[in-house]
Amino acid sequence: MTGAAHPGADRLASLLLGSHPKRIHLIGVAGSGMSGIAALLLALGHRVSGSDKADTVEVERLRRKGLVFQTPHGTDLVTDADLVVSSSAIRPGNPAYDAALSLGKPMARRAEVLAAVMTGKQGIVVCGMHGKTTTSAMAAHVLKAGGLKPSHYVGAEIPILGTNARWDSEGEHLVAEGDESDGTLVHYHPSHALVLNIEPEHLDHYRDLDAIDAVFTRLLSQTSGNVYFWSDDAGASRVCASHGRAVPVGTGEHCRYRVEGLEGALENGELTTRFAVFRGKELLGNVTLGIPGAHNAHNAMLVIALASELGIPFEAIASALASFRGAKRRFELRYRDEEFRVVDDYGHHPTEIAATLATARAALGPAGRLLVIFQPHRYSRTAALLGEFGRSFGAADRVIVAPVYPAGEAPIDGADAASIAGEARQAGHPSVTSVSSVRAAAQEAAGTLQPGDLLLTLGAGNIHEAGAILAGELALRARLRAAMGPGLIRMAEPLSRHTTMRVGGPARFWVEPETEEGLAELVRFCHDEGIPFLVMGRGSNLIIKDGGFPGVVAHLGRGCFAEATVSGNEITAGVGVKLKQLAATARTAGLSGFEWMDGIPGNLGGALRMNAGAMGVQTFDQVVRIRFADRDGNIVSRTPREMEIRYRDVPLLHDHFALSATLCGTPADPGKIESLMKGSLSHRKETQPVAASAGCVFKNPAGIPAGKLVEEL
Repeated sequence: MTGAAHPGADRLASLLLGSHPKRIHLIGVAGSGMSGIAALLLALGHRVSGSDKADTVEVERLRRKGLVFQTPHGTDLVTDADLVVSSSAIRPGNPAYDAALSLGKPMARRAEVLAAVMTGKQGIVVCGMHGKTTTSAMAAHVLKAGGLKPSHYVGAEIPILGTNARWDSEGEHLVAEGDESDGTLVHYHPSHALVLNIEPEHLDHYRDLDAIDAVFTRLLSQTSGNVYFWSDDAGASRVCASHGRAVPVGTGEHCRYRVEGLEGALENGELTTRFAVFRGKELLGNVTLGIPGAHNAHNAMLVIALASELGIPFEAIASALASFRGAKRRFELRYRDEEFRVVDDYGHHPTEIAATLATARAALGPAGRLLVIFQPHRYSRTAALLGEFGRSFGAADRVIVAPVYPAGEAPIDGADAASIAGEARQAGHPSVTSVSSVRAAAQEAAGTLQPGDLLLTLGAGNIHEAGAILAGELALRARLRAAMGPGLIRMAEPLSRHTTMRVGGPARFWVEPETEEGLAELVRFCHDEGIPFLVMGRGSNLIIKDGGFPGVVAHLGRGCFAEATVSGNEITAGVGVKLKQLAATARTAGLSGFEWMDGIPGNLGGALRMNAGAMGVQTFDQVVRIRFADRDGNIVSRTPREMEIRYRDVPLLHDHFALSATLCGTPADPGKIESLMKGSLSHRKETQPVAASAGCVFKNPAGIPAGKLVEEL
């Protein structure tokens, strides 16, 4: 026998809800939707196996409940299956799928199985283009708090529910998220439906908006009880208002359930939403929803209407909503400290983007900046909604667009990150750019972040990885800040800004401590944590590769490092003092011997590190003592006699870090000092190029300058 046999809706329900357990195999079981089906089937007592291309934490949880798992996809577990289930993403060419076809196994799609299981309960389908997962989770949570013991099926990990799917044999209700993306809404025959919004979406599957409306209309015709819909949404009103048991929910006076006084709030450090609820003209009470955003409050109103009509007291509903926390990747806080917040959201449609940005903007307040990393999902959606995407980022201060997440689609010309960025600029956005990868997006954002910013990652693909990278970097930044104390820290700082050659990729961290103790603690911290550490002065003898520096670059130009004091014939200066400044300080103090430093584009720290010199003088000819930090964070003082000093090299400072030095001069007439400085500058102008250079790279061999040899070669 060849070709799959579809069991039909009635037979499928009988097979799944009958008293005899069946052998059921799920192709693609690791996905959030299919793993939920597996959980329901296991709870119903069936012997369930599954295959996928990779193992996951969710699969491991299901294994503990009895799932037999195979990776990669194979044919072994299909052979004795009574039913094979697959999602719409599974295509011919998958070994398990092809085996089921060739063996003539009964096959069904994920939504058909869920619809069949739903016939064993009073089904509540939550549907719409946006917000289904959060609203489904919210409904299940509220009904559970109201004592109804609901079963649930939600398309994401829901921490407050414990799992994405649960079957409760005692309860009468099953709350399920209905996926409209592939038209499978038509399989459901629920008791009640919650319709959140209807608008053009999934145009890779649907011909047009009329085709979308037809699927929702079919669902409503198969709904035996109430249809709760958000009446402020034009699409939901268009399809639902004429239903015989329609319950309008919204802001209008005609609504059976109405919201008023919507505002964002901060409760114990968490963003929440407050609003008042009316049934007709009766004030039911006030709600503090445990997640932010007007769109979430609108969807909560549908849950309130459902729960109220099912007989749950308003006080219990309000209490449950106050304790509700959202699904993974639904305005999920990934990182927070006193300076930064990183939030991740699944939004990938222009309407979702605008709503999420409005929530983020309200959370920020007037002072903070909103930075967004957006990853388009599917080339077909990008092409169909390109203009809408460009107009959806108005609430963001800075937008970074990552490459399209293809979800199995082939590229479409003009449907890419650069095109969205171009549309956004054309719509008047002042700061939007596109990048080449998710990691590049994270690095671009890291170099842009300022204290007070909120960074939002948006998209249905893997853009959350950029948020995870940034959360890790910000956590390390906080530890560096604690070690360093006062000073400046920047991430992904382009080192081309800090070299005289104006080349070099980014430093992972650029730090400017203000105290010796702060630098010493940074040195110790980086040594203990295995983080590369580099002290960089004015960058005149330094070329950085385009890949940058994968650790901490310290620039000592603040606080004590920029100070110079004179005592008698000695000048004690921090390593951040410019050589030109040191020469000027000596001139003012009437001390000679520093004239050669005037005009050298470097700091004292660099001069100490390489024992710089000119006009026959070397730095350590004048050094009386030096203070430095070792890798354990100890601050040590030594004289040149206690150190090995070489031409253009001081071995001690290869792995120790100079903090300050005391240099000795000779009292002299100001006129003589001035004359020597002019002579030094004149000689430099005659012998050194004016253009940016890397400094004196070559050591002159005896008898001939290195530059002459290079020119001759």
